[in-house]
Amino acid sequence: MTDRGDWGRRLQTDRPHSARVWDYLLGGKNHYLVDSQAGDLILRTFPEFAALARVQRRFLVRVVRFLARDAGIRQFLDIGTGLPTANNTHEVAQGIAPDSRIVYVDNDPIVLAHADALLRSTPEGVCAYLDADVRDPRKILAQAAGTLDFDRPIGLMLLNIMGQISDEEEPERIVAELIDALPPGSYVALSDGTDTSEELKAAVEGYNAQSVHTYHLRSPERIGSFLHGLELVEPGLVRSAEWRPDTDSADVPREQGHAVAVVGVKK
Repeated sequence: MTDRGDWGRRLQTDRPHSARVWDYLLGGKNHYLVDSQAGDLILRTFPEFAALARVQRRFLVRVVRFLARDAGIRQFLDIGTGLPTANNTHEVAQGIAPDSRIVYVDNDPIVLAHADALLRSTPEGVCAYLDADVRDPRKILAQAAGTLDFDRPIGLMLLNIMGQISDEEEPERIVAELIDALPPGSYVALSDGTDTSEELKAAVEGYNAQSVHTYHLRSPERIGSFLHGLELVEPGLVRSAEWRPDTDSADVPREQGHAVAVVGVKK
């Protein structure tokens, strides 16, 4: 489902890219020198950022586990996938329900190349990858319909992606258009970094000055408003580490406060 014809042209290695910087912060190996340098700049300004990245990753695992095990979701649309690492959406979902169908969406060539090579479905399920941008929800929905049944509930994953959309690009409109296409019984999981730390804001400003894409921190209330109209799943809008934490969670209070998570269900 991806067109490799222009990957070489689109693969910008002279400037850091969010997916590759995130990979570096998570301890991965799929990044370039410019990405590690950008990551180091962030860490010098906000040393807790790598821990925050791990908190966000653990939220992904917990929310997919909840959707597959407790909510009975068997279809997932994961937008802004990032580079494959441990415990990807399909691994968690298909570990519980092998027949789960997952569509990953990203528009970075290196992400798509690694996804094609590494993300393998169970025989009973499906794992597909779309080359698309969250700014084009119509394209995403049209192509995802080739794998997902939009007459059955879907789990929409919007983790650390809406922060990459500026206010001018109308993130609320994008989320609303995606939600509108989902059938009743679908869930939306959303998380992003908040503007609650001066150090984090300074780190993001430094990153934005040199990156291919920019990141936009918002207030917790603004982030939660993206799911307007949905019924929130307990515990509602909370810090990411506090959304149904595992009993052995290693998160510490200081790193919990600068990202929030919320899950809603469409009735």
